[in-house]
Amino acid sequence: MTDWLGLGDRPALVAGAGGIGAAVALALARAGARVAVTDVDEQRLAAVASAGLGIKTVTADLTAAAAARQAVRDAAGLLGGLDVFVHAVGVNDRRPVLRTPDEVWERIIDVNLKSAVWTAQAAGALMVPAGHGRIVFLSSVSGLLAHADHAPYAATKGGVNQLCRVMAREWAPHGVTVNAVAPGYTETELTRGHLAKPGVRDGLTALVPAGRLGTTDDLVGPVLFLCSAQSAFVTGHVMYVDGGRTLV
Repeated sequence: MTDWLGLGDRPALVAGAGGIGAAVALALARAGARVAVTDVDEQRLAAVASAGLGIKTVTADLTAAAAARQAVRDAAGLLGGLDVFVHAVGVNDRRPVLRTPDEVWERIIDVNLKSAVWTAQAAGALMVPAGHGRIVFLSSVSGLLAHADHAPYAATKGGVNQLCRVMAREWAPHGVTVNAVAPGYTETELTRGHLAKPGVRDGLTALVPAGRLGTTDDLVGPVLFLCSAQSAFVTGHVMYVDGGRTLV
């Protein structure tokens, strides 16, 4: 599998050391890539680094433009270049539109969308001159579906989808692919509290044709494929990994 993916010894940076980001970083390292992870949370970074796979860490607040761009450059310095970049940073705050205060909008846009713009822009600045690269964003089915109580989150994920498409269009002539993986209802740190509420888990599961919620393991394979040599002619694509949720 490692040879088929062509990830051996490739420098790869994952932004976000939460559930999905950590799982992707570990999978990339096991596939032979040289991996760094950046996050503002040092405990999360330490947990990923403790896996013993040689994963390097960069502590940074990715909601600040200069810090986000510098984190990418610092990681590339540690890795000796940058061939793969995965953005897996995200927060949510479920409220009706009329009861969503300005500070909630601003925080979700800063974390989910601005960090994606700044880090991917910095990654592209390294990859475009090199003539090769893979960029993958973690989006969501919320970027397509109109879930109630998800306005800021949905807006940022829709923004990520279009950011992906425009970057893909601009950078395709330079050998850089840009894609997104859009999970459906997935069990992560971000969703744990919501899923624990009475009736929520059963209600969401009933909406998924596959009859279950997703896991981080369900996402790792699609992300690795889009990071790999096998996806050289795939760009500007939003891949829904949702057990069929977007079909109904």
